[in-house]
Amino acid sequence: MSRTVELNTVTKVEGHARLLLNIGANNEIRKCELESVEGSRYFEGMLKGRQYFEASEISSRICGICSCAHVAASIKAIEKALDVKVTPQTKVLRELFTVGERIRSHVTHMYFLSLPDYLGAESGLDLAKTHRKEVLQALKQIKLGNDIIVAFAGRDLHPVSATIGGFLHYPKQEQVSLVLARLKECLPDAVAGVKLFASLPYKDYPRKTQFCSLIEDGRYPLMEGDLYCSTGERFSEEKFDEFFKEYHESHSTANFVVKDGKSYMVGALARMNNNHQNLLPLAKKLVKESNIKFPNDNPFLIPFAQAVEVVHFMESSIQLLEGLQVKEEVPVKAQVKAGKGTGIIEVPRGLLVHEYEIDDKGLITKANIVTPTAQNLRLMEDSIRDYIPSVLKLNNDKLTIEIEKLIRSFDPCFSCSTHFLEVKFEGVRNARASDSKKDN
Repeated sequence: MSRTVELNTVTKVEGHARLLLNIGANNEIRKCELESVEGSRYFEGMLKGRQYFEASEISSRICGICSCAHVAASIKAIEKALDVKVTPQTKVLRELFTVGERIRSHVTHMYFLSLPDYLGAESGLDLAKTHRKEVLQALKQIKLGNDIIVAFAGRDLHPVSATIGGFLHYPKQEQVSLVLARLKECLPDAVAGVKLFASLPYKDYPRKTQFCSLIEDGRYPLMEGDLYCSTGERFSEEKFDEFFKEYHESHSTANFVVKDGKSYMVGALARMNNNHQNLLPLAKKLVKESNIKFPNDNPFLIPFAQAVEVVHFMESSIQLLEGLQVKEEVPVKAQVKAGKGTGIIEVPRGLLVHEYEIDDKGLITKANIVTPTAQNLRLMEDSIRDYIPSVLKLNNDKLTIEIEKLIRSFDPCFSCSTHFLEVKFEGVRNARASDSKKDN
C-alpha cells in the first residue's frame, strides 16, 4: 500500500511553501513536489511601461530580506542597457551595502533558522536560553549588517541612496570610520561562527549536481564576473538565457529554472566550490582548520559555507574601508536610448538576474527577474527525492524534522518567514503514526 506525506507548512524559511510526497508500497518515491504557495506578485508586469529610473525602486519591494540586492542588480542592468559607466568609488560603495545585506541575511539563517535544528531547539528564542553567548554574537553581527546598509544605502530596507550612475547621498567620514571600527570589533564573532558551524553533526549526504556562480579572476565574486558552472562552462552575463531555462509547474506559483534540462545549485556552497581559492587569508585559514574540504557536494554544509563567507566579506570590507575617503560625486547622466541590459550579481542565496529592454523614450518594454530560490527549487525537489529513502525508517516526527533540515539548509526565500510544520500522514504512514513514539 502506498502512503502520502504532506508537509503543509515548511517552517523556518522565508515565506510559505509545502511539500507533497507519495511513497509506494516498496518505498519508491512516486511524487515529490515542493510547492510555493505565495500569491502571484506581478512585479515584472508592474515594471513594464514604467520609466527606466523607476526599476530599482519598484523591484526593491520584491523582498524585504534582499531589497539591497534587487536595487543593485536592477541598476546594473539599466546601466548596461544605457551604456552608463560609473566611477570606482560608486562600485566600492555599492559593494559595501551589498556586503551589509550579505552579513545580516547569512547570520539570520545560520543562527535562527538552521542552528536550532542541530542543537535541539524549537526556535531562536529557545536557543537563547541555552546558547545565550552565541545568540548575542549573532544579533551583534545582524545589527552590524543593518548599520552598514544604513551608512552606505540610506536606510536598512529598500535603500534610497543608490541611483543610476552613482549615489544621491554619501556617508560622512565619521560613519565610514565607525563602520570600520565595528567590523574589526565583530570579526572575532564571525570567526567563532565558522568554528561553531564546522563542529555541527551534519548528515553525510553527497549530492552530485552542477554548481553555478559568478567567477572573477583573482577575487571572490560579488557584483562582477562571468557566469561559471562546475561542469566547465564560462560565459558572459548576457548569455544567461542561452544556458538557463525557466519553466512553470502547475503545483507551484514560483518558476523553476534548469540548465541543460537538469537541476543545479546556486548560493554560498556553489560560490565556495567555484571560488574557494580566492578567499581572503583568514577565511581560507579557517576552512583549512575545519577539515571540511571544497569542492563539496553536501547541501547540508550550506550554513557552514555561509559562515565562511561572513568572515571573508568582513575581511574584504575592512580592506575597502581602510584609507577610503568618500567624496561627493554627481551621478553619471544616462542618455536615453533603446537598449537591452542584463545585470547579474551574487546575493545571499545565489545568482540574482535582472533583465530589461528599454525603448527610445526610456520606457521599460520587457522585464525579467530570476531569483536564486527559483534556480534552486528543482534541485531541492531532486535532493529530497534522493534523501527520503535513507530516513524512511524514522518515526513521523523525526522524518519531518529531517526533511525540514534539508530544505532549510538551502535557505530558501519565498517571501516572509513561518515557523513550524504541520504534517499530514495517510495510508500506511498514518497506520504507523500511533506507534511513532515507540520508534527510535
